[in-house]
Amino acid sequence: MNSLAPILLFVYNRPAHVERCVASLLQSPLAQESPLIIFSDGAKGEHDRAQVDAVREYIRKIEGFKSVEIRENTVNRGLADNIIGGVTECTERFGRVIVVEDDLVLSPCFLNFMNRALDLYENVEEVVNINSHVLEGPQRFPDNFLISFADSWGWATWKRGWELFEPDGTLLLDKIKKIRGTKRFDMGYHFVRMLREQIVGKNNSWAIRWNASIFVNGKLSLNAGKPLAVNGGFGKDATHCNTPDLFGVRLYTGNLEPRLISPAEENPEARNNLRLNYIVRTSYANKLRVRLLEFFYRLVK
Repeated sequence: MNSLAPILLFVYNRPAHVERCVASLLQSPLAQESPLIIFSDGAKGEHDRAQVDAVREYIRKIEGFKSVEIRENTVNRGLADNIIGGVTECTERFGRVIVVEDDLVLSPCFLNFMNRALDLYENVEEVVNINSHVLEGPQRFPDNFLISFADSWGWATWKRGWELFEPDGTLLLDKIKKIRGTKRFDMGYHFVRMLREQIVGKNNSWAIRWNASIFVNGKLSLNAGKPLAVNGGFGKDATHCNTPDLFGVRLYTGNLEPRLISPAEENPEARNNLRLNYIVRTSYANKLRVRLLEFFYRLVK
């Protein structure tokens, strides 16, 4: 294995989530060989300053990694600008990065999978991203598959990949329309709507633009076929989704190794299966199930 990629951890104002995320990273024996770079966003105002300060008090004490570097914003940049700026800087500096947000919980094999995949596909021009998360549902996946899709929950890339990132959502949408790719890009969900909402300022998602950048360039991601990352941050204080468990998956804690797939082509069956899982997970029946669970949890608290 080549030198390990730095882990970029983006944090804001949820200290309990940050502690849980770091604890999960430290389960990997590769943590002590990995540089950790933490980007801590500033408070929006007095209402969240205490929580931001609590996060910063905790991250200044983190140990167990090869090194810990902390960047503390004096103002609130927002998640999108923080991630875009951090990934741009660090891909220039290191050539490759692993990206984690503070609400994730990672599998013990997460760092191994990501670093080995970065090695395996370093010179495969068709592949520009590594996904560690996959949406579970009725459809299943092979342990490794290639797909023109980016998932924001635990991912990795190289400088050559991130150079394709296009921040202009209007330009991306025009390109998707030009190749008549709106239905395919939507993936049974509403990714086109998310991109349109980013364009008009209803959201500021960097992730939808990264997904679209990969799609319009005809590039691929290597995807783990089992969830090596889960998002534990859904709820009332989440940035983009406040419906608990709508996309919840069971963290895979076994061993999963990446493999080199040749030729580097999208797996159409895996793409269709992911589309079907999105349809099922966003169906009225599933939303009703999630709301009933939420109601039950409130009753027993």
